[in-house]
Amino acid sequence: MPNTRTTTDFWTALRERRSHYSLTKQSPIADEDLQQMLEEIVLHTPSAFNSQTTRIVLLLGKQHEELWDITTDVLKAVVPADQFEPTQAKMNGFKNAYGTVLFFEDESIVEDLQKKFALYQDRFPVWAQHTSAMHQLMVWMALESEGLGASLQHYNPLIDERVKAEWKLPAHWQLIAQMPFGVPSGQPQEKQFQPIEQRVKVFKG
Repeated sequence: MPNTRTTTDFWTALRERRSHYSLTKQSPIADEDLQQMLEEIVLHTPSAFNSQTTRIVLLLGKQHEELWDITTDVLKAVVPADQFEPTQAKMNGFKNAYGTVLFFEDESIVEDLQKKFALYQDRFPVWAQHTSAMHQLMVWMALESEGLGASLQHYNPLIDERVKAEWKLPAHWQLIAQMPFGVPSGQPQEKQFQPIEQRVKVFKG
């Protein structure tokens, strides 16, 4: 991926990455560049046993809006009507973003690995989650480096079947997370940090 598009370096993107909920339908980079960015991340992000289980779907324009219409419709069936106003506001905020990245894991590969390596069969689903998490962070940082804000949402498994049906996705793709993104229109909440000496230990010599 050409470095000329990157607006911030690795460490700046890591430090400045935050959850942005006030997003606009704007993007400083072309849709083709977004696609290339995701393709590079999927190609080069590691996975357990080189299983390459992560699947990514990029929704833009009306396709992106349809996702949040579906999510709103599903939530209306489970959230009491007199309590739905905050949920509706949240859905409107996500819908107002530029696009959404959907993260899936291919369960058929996980199941094959469980059969081939029975000793670790209980670990492969866990490792698949680790693989997805690495892809999520890479995408989030890449969006941040290009001047885009994002947040990570988890409306699965409530929306899984509707999403697979709408975009004709394989049944063995497990939805893990949804990442709406766009140019931020506000400031994120200040992040509080626990003492680093309680979180990192070093032993040497």
